[in-house]
Amino acid sequence: MASDQSKYAIHAAAREGKVTVVEALLNADPKLAHLKDDDGRLPIHWAASSNQYAIALMLAQQKSFNPDVEDDSGWTPLMIAASVKDGDSVVDLLLSRGADVNQKNNNGQTVLHFVASKNNLDVARKLFDSKPPASTRVRDKRGQYPLHRAAAIGSVPMLKLLLENRSPLNATDNVGYTALHHAIAEGNGAAAIALLKAGAETDKRDFDGHMALDLAPDKEVRKYIEREAENEGIDL
Repeated sequence: MASDQSKYAIHAAAREGKVTVVEALLNADPKLAHLKDDDGRLPIHWAASSNQYAIALMLAQQKSFNPDVEDDSGWTPLMIAASVKDGDSVVDLLLSRGADVNQKNNNGQTVLHFVASKNNLDVARKLFDSKPPASTRVRDKRGQYPLHRAAAIGSVPMLKLLLENRSPLNATDNVGYTALHHAIAEGNGAAAIALLKAGAETDKRDFDGHMALDLAPDKEVRKYIEREAENEGIDL
């Protein structure tokens, strides 16, 4: 066990924010920056997961740094950094090093899927401002676009941002759910109304034959959506 700990000392130091330890290890053996641990992770993955900017910067300055290196699950440092609370500075660093915003992990997800799930609007805007910009039109292995994720958590601002950036509105996932199905099934009335105002189709049925409104978890959610739709002049 001790040998494993010493073998992956740089990974632990990156995770724990021990800048001087990482620096000393890299000075002794720069190749450690490219050492994979038992999860297939490099030190940069751990620095990103712990939001350790100083260490991420040190690693990014190493020779032949690859911002798109994947761990065993296909996660890149950018995916990890974008999923961490307040990880914007590491995101900025990776984008400045040319990280691919449209790379997919083993589940077919891009960084935008995670950003939509976390409702991280600031990072989403940075991804859309990158060259090339993040695409809203990538399905993961569940057939879901980032819009499905945003609808499931009920973020109206994220839904609007995704739609402004050419997200498909009425696409179905692997169980026949549209974004509207996800919003209503999770009881997110305001998100459902935002989708309806954007032109979401109300008559699409999932693979069990349910229209989105059929999935309302209770009468209150259904009544809210029906009332607000009527106020907006939307025909359900």
